[in-house]
Amino acid sequence: VAPKGSITVDGVSLTVNDVRDRPDGSCDFSLNLIPHTGEVTTLGRLDLGSHVNLEIDVLARYLDRMQALRNRTM
Repeated sequence: VAPKGSITVDGVSLTVNDVRDRPDGSCDFSLNLIPHTGEVTTLGRLDLGSHVNLEIDVLARYLDRMQALRNRTM
């Protein structure tokens, strides 16, 4: 997840506003939703703690793969 990158939440592609890394390697990120998006998608019906499907930007997948390969050869 990268700032100003994209992430898909339950099939809705959104722009990531901010990312905060945690010491354990996970991260918190924020998104902005306009009212129209909440009205015409399932996102407006979510509650805090709801489970969602996340898909990261395909570019991030390639970068992750390249980093993994780089680390194996070092």
